[in-house]
Amino acid sequence: MLVVGAGPAGAELGRCLAQAGVDVCVIERLPDLRRAAFSSAAMPLAAMQEFGLPAQVVGARWNGWKLLGPSGQWRAWQQDHSLGVVLDFAALRCWLSEQMQAWGGRLHLGWTAIGTEPSVDGGVITHCRDAHGLSHSIRSDWLIDASGQQRALIGDGASGPDPLVSGVGLEWLLKVDQQQWSRWQGALSFVLGSQWVPQGYGWVFPMQPGVLKLGVCRLLDPGRTQPGLQSLQQQLMDQLDLADAEVLDRHGGLMRSRVCRRDSHGHGRLLALGDAVSTGNLLGGEGIRHAMTSARVLGSLLQQPRADLIDRYRQALRDQLGWRWNLTGRLARRTWLGLHSPKADQRLDHWLQILEKCSANDLSALLFDYRFERFGLRALPYVLGLGR
Repeated sequence: MLVVGAGPAGAELGRCLAQAGVDVCVIERLPDLRRAAFSSAAMPLAAMQEFGLPAQVVGARWNGWKLLGPSGQWRAWQQDHSLGVVLDFAALRCWLSEQMQAWGGRLHLGWTAIGTEPSVDGGVITHCRDAHGLSHSIRSDWLIDASGQQRALIGDGASGPDPLVSGVGLEWLLKVDQQQWSRWQGALSFVLGSQWVPQGYGWVFPMQPGVLKLGVCRLLDPGRTQPGLQSLQQQLMDQLDLADAEVLDRHGGLMRSRVCRRDSHGHGRLLALGDAVSTGNLLGGEGIRHAMTSARVLGSLLQQPRADLIDRYRQALRDQLGWRWNLTGRLARRTWLGLHSPKADQRLDHWLQILEKCSANDLSALLFDYRFERFGLRALPYVLGLGR
């Protein structure tokens, strides 16, 4: 088995297959897994436990939410117990790959897949270039594209009309003093409103003591001029009294996902995984746990492959992630692309007022589990795209 990409999807698949005794090799274009560590990386506690992740991949724990809305008012929700974690994304990638190798899997860093062809025995041959520019050819029964939104091998094909929606994000790691850090510890904080981040949102997440994640992201709108993310990021630092913080690292990335999830899941002996099949959630910019879920679904099927594997994989993934997950693409496009005017801000503030009556648990259920029904008939018009 050859997996292209050692992100959360590819590395988790490699871990699952190696643990099951499958001969698996993962190649990764980056020479160091600690590079390109872009991800807000918030995860509910249940997912942390489901995937058996250790404390070494956790940057911080949180037990509440804070939202700054268009009116400039902060709203806060808190529980007396932990609700989730903020992962150290680089540490997560390293740990997953180390686990795979401990079970006998192989990892090649700095390798790039440059082409494929069928092998005479029914498998697939992948032509690669290593970190020194040398060429290699690897024969495998199956080839997995886990290259994320790049879709390096599977391409951008879809089963029916379903355009890709793109989101772009920028995140800085900030070194702050203890007083500044204590303002943000223990909560996921979001900044919402067109005057802060038009057609998107900002966030501040705690990491290790003295370190914060500050980020902005938005959906790309080809029909509208959008301000640069770096200027929005700097503006947010000023508004949140973080302008004097030392910037330890700057990173960013692109996320592409289909609204109706009609991606090509594979053809022949090539299969796609994670963001390559739109597992990312554009509504909340979240992708890690869904990517890892897709790896577990596919890993189980690959251990007993059948002729209809691609169809079974597509259906099993939809069943596992559920109809609520499928709905988030439509909600993301409606929510973020529409957030560019005072009228949109008023609509957003209306929903924030409704959320004031919720508990921190309710908010987690809404944002991570998409439990829209908890808000009853009040949420129905928005979920269905009616009224405000």
